[in-house]
Amino acid sequence: MLDSIVKKATDSFIEEIRESGIYREYDFQKRKLKKEPELFAMVSEFRKRNFELQTETPADELLDRLDAFEREYEEFRANPLVDDFLRAELAFCRMMQEINVKITAELDFE
Repeated sequence: MLDSIVKKATDSFIEEIRESGIYREYDFQKRKLKKEPELFAMVSEFRKRNFELQTETPADELLDRLDAFEREYEEFRANPLVDDFLRAELAFCRMMQEINVKITAELDFE
């Protein structure tokens, strides 16, 4: 259970993230994409396959498989709705990774 001071700070921090330009862009692009449920489902499948490829492929096969994957989805990624969402999602994920790295480093968490 969170200490009340930490909980209050966490809630405040979450609100700051929600108000950031990076998050607002991600949320905007996500809402636009969700207006086209079939396309959103296709993006979800793309993301799932990409994750599985990167986490389950042996290192010595990864580059070749990533190249093939990128070629397979090249036309799909050319769709502005898809590309805008994936770019916004990547920016948001990178921001969250940077936050996690900084928190972990500052707290000397090993």
